Amino acid sequence: MSSKLRRQRARHFNRLLLFIVAFVFALALWPSVCLEVCAAKANNSANGESHFTTLDGARIHYVNYGKGSEALVLIHGWTCNLDNWRDQFADFAKRNRVIALDLPGHGQSDKPQVTYSMDLFARAVDAVMRDAKVKRAVLVGHSMGTPVARQFYRKYPEKTLAIVIVDGSLRPFGDKALMDRLLAGFRGPNYRDAVGQMLTAISGPNLSADATARIKASSLNTPQHVIVSAMEGMADASIWGEDKINAPVLAIMAKNPFYPPNVEESFRAIAPNMEFQMWDGVGHFIMMEKPKEFNAAVLQFLDKNKLLK
Repeated sequence: MSSKLRRQRARHFNRLLLFIVAFVFALALWPSVCLEVCAAKANNSANGESHFTTLDGARIHYVNYGKGSEALVLIHGWTCNLDNWRDQFADFAKRNRVIALDLPGHGQSDKPQVTYSMDLFARAVDAVMRDAKVKRAVLVGHSMGTPVARQFYRKYPEKTLAIVIVDGSLRPFGDKALMDRLLAGFRGPNYRDAVGQMLTAISGPNLSADATARIKASSLNTPQHVIVSAMEGMADASIWGEDKINAPVLAIMAKNPFYPPNVEESFRAIAPNMEFQMWDGVGHFIMMEKPKEFNAAVLQFLDKNKLLK
């Protein structure tokens, strides 16, 4: 074989090797790229504007719909992201300004090695509001978003018009023994399985396959250090005080046997000006399972209390 032919074959082999490496690298990147592209498409639907601001040097992602100094601010739950509110954007934005954020450590926000406390999350909500030039807000908090909204109210009562609780709690989620068992699973090597089992257990009968897939994708995109630290933040006894919420509150809860029979009474002791609803036949992700009914209930609450008008 001539030296010229050997050089040609070598060049061909190198090009082929480069293509294979690039192809394998692209396959390895595909899940995260897909999540980012899909999230970007969802976040920019219905004329939503995607923005980033910073808190303590880390980026926080949010989307904005509309204008005005007051807004409906949507706060997602543990291991989730702002895409959970996809079915709310259009209906809510017809009436008023809407902002949804990815809490630190979640979604497209940065995920540094820090303590993911309810106080950090509340400061992130404030950072987004300041960046968006929103002076006052109605906070809608799903699950973990409820103690986040409550902590925001503690720190910034003058910026809080009202709070909407979406299957969240004003009382501890469980006793120390239960939280320790949960945290043990999330700290272990099979933490993704533990998270998946928990999310499956609390999902309701009306959750679509698409919604289930989006919830799973978000949990897989949440690093273990965020999962553990945010759960530790919810287990922190200091956030479960008896201090009152004097703003109007709407609680939309999913009926399940784990809530004590006096749950409404116990909530009302903290939020005297509260409208309480317990929905049957739904799971934890109420706004994704029954979006039209959920949207109507929130809008009715806003109208009744003359909020964001």
